[in-house]
Amino acid sequence: MGLTSEFTTAVVPAAERFALWTELAAQSHVRNWLRSESAEDFQAWLRVLDLGDVRVSTLTYPSVEILRTPKLIRQDDPEVYQVNVLRSGSGHAAQNGRLAAVRAGELVLVDSSRPFEGGFDGEFSSMTVVQLPRARLPLPQDVVQQVTATPIAADRGMGGVFGRWLADLDARADECAPGDIPALASVTVDLLAAVLGRRMAVENEMTPESRKHALRVEVCDFINRHLSDPSLSPATVAAAHRISLRHLHQIFDSRGTTVAAWIRARRLECCRRDLADPALRRRPVYAIGARWGFIEPSHFSRAFRAAYGISPRDYREAARNR
Repeated sequence: MGLTSEFTTAVVPAAERFALWTELAAQSHVRNWLRSESAEDFQAWLRVLDLGDVRVSTLTYPSVEILRTPKLIRQDDPEVYQVNVLRSGSGHAAQNGRLAAVRAGELVLVDSSRPFEGGFDGEFSSMTVVQLPRARLPLPQDVVQQVTATPIAADRGMGGVFGRWLADLDARADECAPGDIPALASVTVDLLAAVLGRRMAVENEMTPESRKHALRVEVCDFINRHLSDPSLSPATVAAAHRISLRHLHQIFDSRGTTVAAWIRARRLECCRRDLADPALRRRPVYAIGARWGFIEPSHFSRAFRAAYGISPRDYREAARNR
């Protein structure tokens, strides 16, 4: 059984869809009062990735108003934080005396134990929601309360790393196995802590292990985005993150590999993917290597054969005949 569950309101008649969505949202997240101008035919979709006490959901639905009242909190409070990463549409959130407009490419955090209101506008809004116990986040609660209902960029900087991690997690959710849950949940929480910590300039409040995990993912994200740069090296990676080479190597120790070896492995994997792509059949083998940082064709051929036991040209031919 996979780690994901998918739901849609299309399984019931139009008149019953909004009530179904209200119940689905309560079961997958927290119970709120919902109101929508599309209540007569509320077409919505929900996909949940269950990572134990951390839950990552993708949702698409029409405009809706959301209200969590003191009465609802008294009736049921799981004591969680919710982080809404808006992919499309626009919205607003209010909590702790703050009211913020939220745009696509931003995230906003709310606390289930305090009243809040919000909403999402437009014909359809799409978002990723991360829900986790308050006690799981390695930051003091009084610090976190200072950033509730505060928009934070999720398309650049550390927020961009977090946003891309969630997008990749959603895209590859079906590849995940139960044994992956602890690592996936830990990375998700540590990245979120780094985003919030930097927003409030309180990274020192994070545990050393959380800071190390977050920096490791940030470094890997940087490497993945610069694989095509021939000058990419451990030295340039360390310089980009303002850390020493020694610190960079320490970060990768737990991966059982070196920084240079990981860069080479990621480049070779990109080359292997391109060689098997029918759309790139006319592109020369050497050009594919150069695209991913292998400037010397002979070096590319040797590295590819060492990794996969076959030359790039033969691999392409074998992939073509499958």
